[in-house]
Amino acid sequence: MTDIAVEPTEAGADLVARPQPLGVFGLPLGYLLIPAGPDTDAARAALVSGRLPDAWPDRMAAHRHAYAGDRDAALAALSGDDPVTRYNRFVLDPDAADPAAVRAGLGVFGVLVDVVLFELGRSDTVPDADGLDGELAAAVLAAAASATVDAHAPTKAVAILESAAQAATPVSRPLAGLLIGAAAGLARDNGDPLTLSRLERALTLLDGADALKVARAELHLTAAGMLHEQAAERPELMPAAIPHYHSALQLIRREDAPLLWASGHADLATAYLTMPMTEASSQLRLGIAAQSLRQALTVFTREDHPQRWASVQLNLANSLVYTPSRHRQENLVEAVEIYEAVLESRDRESDPGGRARVLANQGNVLAHLGMFDQAKAKLYEARFLFEELGDTDAVRTVRGVLDEISREGAR
Repeated sequence: MTDIAVEPTEAGADLVARPQPLGVFGLPLGYLLIPAGPDTDAARAALVSGRLPDAWPDRMAAHRHAYAGDRDAALAALSGDDPVTRYNRFVLDPDAADPAAVRAGLGVFGVLVDVVLFELGRSDTVPDADGLDGELAAAVLAAAASATVDAHAPTKAVAILESAAQAATPVSRPLAGLLIGAAAGLARDNGDPLTLSRLERALTLLDGADALKVARAELHLTAAGMLHEQAAERPELMPAAIPHYHSALQLIRREDAPLLWASGHADLATAYLTMPMTEASSQLRLGIAAQSLRQALTVFTREDHPQRWASVQLNLANSLVYTPSRHRQENLVEAVEIYEAVLESRDRESDPGGRARVLANQGNVLAHLGMFDQAKAKLYEARFLFEELGDTDAVRTVRGVLDEISREGAR
């Protein structure tokens, strides 16, 4: 990666080498400038590439603390009075400095003062990218895209982000990937048919950016979710979603991003459960789905995420019912217990349909266990609720199970 020459600062020396990792990481690290020098070159190159340095130089102690989320320690490490140090203190504590004074001596990097003020909501003036290139142009254009989103013009914002990515690509592929990923998010919300190709392009640009694993996982899950939704009408697309789910879960651990990790497991399981069982080996997917659902439930607890908890529990119960196992009896008993726990959150007044479906499933499993009296009690309530809702197909299904129980009882 070739450094881009910068104009001299007012101090008469190039205090900042390019490219800088602007926007590769979130605030504040993503907008701190790295002072020029052979001691910082390797660390700067690593950050530009979306990786953490093998070692943080002494002059980048503030950057190390900022990455760790320790703002006070980062400020304490900035003791100099050169333009770069003044600017970095401003990023960490924008209320403690005069922006005009901070801008002095920064040369072409002075535009970043306007970017920071805008990003922090301290200015409504959108910075101007005219005459800028590389990561500087990308940073300014990203701010302009944010303003365009606020103005409810998502299509224009996507075009601006594409321009920002184009400026960033020669100097920082990960930055370009993040910008394309942001454009894909807006495009998805706007129903843009090119969204999936943007996500794939973003992931390619981010390949190898080991310090951006959470961002990469989010893009994989977005792509998987889109394919999952489209598979409702085109089932052949579902297998294409599976590698994205797996890639996301290979990138992150529970402690990295608990909700993202749990969502990945829950959605992977849902995909497996909805895929048709076309061959004997397909049954293995049900076992994998059950494992993922149990993982998701370590995060989606009843107390903190009641809706997700209930949804995941239902999928777990369903997977236990249909998964071939030497412990089938135990699996069915566990499924009955799960259904019973979920029923406590399915009130017949607020969610009669949801309660009826759980009752029907539970009654069916109880019947398979030979517990006919308990099964009939659940199925009668389910039938009553379905009748109230006018769901004739569901009523017919429940009656079929009740008829089967009657025949079994008559033998």
